[in-house]
Amino acid sequence: MKIIADKNIPFLKGVAENYGTVEYLAGSDFTHDSIKDADVLIVRTVTHFDEKMLKGTNVKLICSATIGYDHIDTDYCDAHDIIWKNAPGCNSGSVQQYIVSSLITISRKKGFDLRDKTIGIVGVGNVGKKVAKACRLLGMKVLLNDPLRQAIENDNSFVSLETIQQEADIITFHTPLTKNGSYKTYHLADKDFFVSLRKKPIIINSARGGIIDTEAIKNAIKLGEISGAIIDCWEKEPTIDLEYMNSVDIATPHIAGYSADGKANATRMSLESIADFYQLSKEPISAIKEPEPINLLIDLATYPTSDNRVYDAILETYTPMGDFGRLIAAPDAFKQLRNEYPLRREYKAYAVVNASEDERILLKELGFR
Repeated sequence: MKIIADKNIPFLKGVAENYGTVEYLAGSDFTHDSIKDADVLIVRTVTHFDEKMLKGTNVKLICSATIGYDHIDTDYCDAHDIIWKNAPGCNSGSVQQYIVSSLITISRKKGFDLRDKTIGIVGVGNVGKKVAKACRLLGMKVLLNDPLRQAIENDNSFVSLETIQQEADIITFHTPLTKNGSYKTYHLADKDFFVSLRKKPIIINSARGGIIDTEAIKNAIKLGEISGAIIDCWEKEPTIDLEYMNSVDIATPHIAGYSADGKANATRMSLESIADFYQLSKEPISAIKEPEPINLLIDLATYPTSDNRVYDAILETYTPMGDFGRLIAAPDAFKQLRNEYPLRREYKAYAVVNASEDERILLKELGFR
């Protein structure tokens, strides 16, 4: 078969060739003419696949190495027998790591204890569930909002968005971007949303830029309706609003899910979709291995005066401040910062020594070795 893949999908070269002839293109080079003879596409969110792109091509399967799939016209694909697959949950651990490190960073910056705070999680899928678990482990009160799951599961553990607006000190979004239907999330955080906030919460968006109305949140910051913001996803990426970027506490270039673990998972899942579709062996996929971090060992004895050595261990695996600094220094390089993202490993890549028993239990629950 002929496979055309985005050249910036990691861990793919040398493995995808087990399944066919592979051509690698930049995301911007995917055009109707360049893909017309392909059987399979392996893609990212940077390219939109709709009727104009797909009509008259040989494409039978689109594999998106991402959680999201709003860059695929799924209705057109379904109507024209083009199978599409995304990679749900592939980078959920990476986003959890980003959220936890960002919470620790902003709590230290603003001088509050996370254990005194209530976090509202809007969207409780693969990512939201992991964020909820981590926040509970850190001693936070957690409110869950997911009207779709609530309707399906009839679960009374969910709360309304209005409850989160009234009770949450921090609100984090983990929904897909949907512009129609009963559970529309486009501009979910609009002017009315911010006006209705009672506790001036910190807002976090590591899901999709369009969930938050840019003008509305800029105004909310100016009016003091919120007390801070951590923003990884932006409307109109890669051309982002610089006033917005410069007004938030932490700004990053849509990399919350960019750990090597998350990327490797997405590549594995895309190749597994090809193997399933064509009934081929999955054995070649085992060749995908994430590189080891430079320092595998985290020694808590190096933090003798720390108020919270668990926080320090977490921040050794990842701190958002490096990504923040790089984006602030070169916002025009948004795409480059994503394409050339440095190695980041999740907790499972690290072992911790010299931990107390309480620290050991908590770190193990978070996923450390």
